[in-house]
Amino acid sequence: MKVKPKFIYFDLDDTLLDHKSAEKSALNDIHEHFDCFRDTDVADLIDTYHKVNSRQWKLYGEGEIAREQLQRNRFEETLEKLGLDGSRYEEIGTAYMGFYRNHWEWVQGAEKAFHSIRKDFETGILTNGFSETQKAKFEQFNLYSHASQLVISEDVGHLKPDPRIFEYATELTGYDASDILYIGDSYNSDVLGGTSYGWKVAWYTSNGVEEEHDKADIVFNTFNDLYRYLEV
Repeated sequence: MKVKPKFIYFDLDDTLLDHKSAEKSALNDIHEHFDCFRDTDVADLIDTYHKVNSRQWKLYGEGEIAREQLQRNRFEETLEKLGLDGSRYEEIGTAYMGFYRNHWEWVQGAEKAFHSIRKDFETGILTNGFSETQKAKFEQFNLYSHASQLVISEDVGHLKPDPRIFEYATELTGYDASDILYIGDSYNSDVLGGTSYGWKVAWYTSNGVEEEHDKADIVFNTFNDLYRYLEV
């Protein structure tokens, strides 16, 4: 990079920690654990849950539903769309969260990258999600000791890409927006959210980048590439 950032924020899910893999494994676990899924293909469960959950998070981000509604709806609607008893949403949702926690792992290469980068830069984490869950991840992976700022959307009251969460995170650092680099995997939440507020953004993606998706300052698909850009 021509100008090194003064502060680097990391996204958490699917940038540092492999949320997608943990989610898929947890859905496999509930499929095996509950007899009600006996006649349901696990691939149908995973696909249906993803679609329902994505829509519920969108509604939550827009302020249309509360946290409790999201947590209920994502399993109640999934069950109903699969032709199952939606009233079991609480039992199955609770079990899912327990299984989900058992599968948390670093994204490949992310642990080494995070600890290497934090030696040369001030670092923090900015993540969407529920406070209880994300704080449990911070605790399990010892992130409280290694990041100076830890920002969770539920605590702030706004989800990425809302500019207000980027404003809040910027103020915590004491630097200008232009001094901050954000490393994340979501084009809408991280790339558009960060660049719209004036942050530099390193987009972690394994997909090809089309011309209209050229807002990121850095595009990388392995953390070795990120080292090269940051010259660490």
